[in-house]
Amino acid sequence: MPKGYWIAHVDVRDPERYKDYVSTAKPAFERFGARFLARGGASQAMEGAGRARNVVIEFPSMQAALDCYNSPEYQTAKAIRVTVADGEITIVDGNDG
Repeated sequence: MPKGYWIAHVDVRDPERYKDYVSTAKPAFERFGARFLARGGASQAMEGAGRARNVVIEFPSMQAALDCYNSPEYQTAKAIRVTVADGEITIVDGNDG
C-alpha cells in the first residue's frame, strides 16, 4: 500500500503559541504513525513565493494521512495553528504511478 504524505508550507506569526500547536498535534501524529521527514530546516524556494517553514510528514497510507488531519485531536491543534500561522497543507498519495 502506498504511503501518504502531508506537505506543509508555513509562516509562523507567533512562535511561542506555535509551540502550543506542536504539542497539541503530537498525539494525533503518534496515533496515525506519522514520521517527520523534513521539519522546518533550511530551504530554498526555487519557484513561487515560498514560506519560512516547510514540513514533510510520512504516514503509513493515504488513508492514515487523511484520518490524522480529520481526527478530533488534530482539529483541536489546527484551531490553534490558524490563529498563529499562515500556510498551506497538501496531502498526497505516495503512489508513484
